[in-house]
Amino acid sequence: MRGKTVEEVALLHIIERLGKFKPRQRWWRRWVKRSAVAIILRELNDQIEVLMIKRADREGDPWSGHMAFPGGRMDRGDITGLRTAIRETEEETGIYLEKAGHCIGRLSDIVSRPHSGRQPMVVTPYAFRLHTAVSIEANHEVAEAVWIPLSFLMDPEERQTMEWGSGKLTITLPCYFFGKRRIWGMSLKMLDELLSLV
Repeated sequence: MRGKTVEEVALLHIIERLGKFKPRQRWWRRWVKRSAVAIILRELNDQIEVLMIKRADREGDPWSGHMAFPGGRMDRGDITGLRTAIRETEEETGIYLEKAGHCIGRLSDIVSRPHSGRQPMVVTPYAFRLHTAVSIEANHEVAEAVWIPLSFLMDPEERQTMEWGSGKLTITLPCYFFGKRRIWGMSLKMLDELLSLV
């Protein structure tokens, strides 16, 4: 009987600690625009991988072309953020999480700027573990879907920096480059919190 890989141990730690984790929740989130995303983990060939999508280029979309997690705006019919994450994931990737996996916990709310207006938007990430194989059927909002090994994200040598500017202001931010794909911003913040549970 083989021993567990480092990544398998890491996933078990994440699941165990998510069960005890108390995410930061914005008490005022019910009065602002809300979104939810799904951080989907799978086990394949002794590796743990996380699904990320590259958003399609769309004029007027502040996240156009960015690496992100499946998800989107909460609809009136969505009773909870979890329902939003499941619905949006199915729409964007064709993965029906209620059949293919299960939610293993949630992470802290992140405050973001919305597509329009001055009011902030609260984004809630939910973590899922797949228990069956899935195929990706991306819709028009997704340019690409890619599985990224957890070992890549856990390797400190893969951590890099980038310059981000707005007007005359330029700041240095952390990021990863997975091939030509740049992972940064809100998505990186979510990954950092998830990996902090290892």
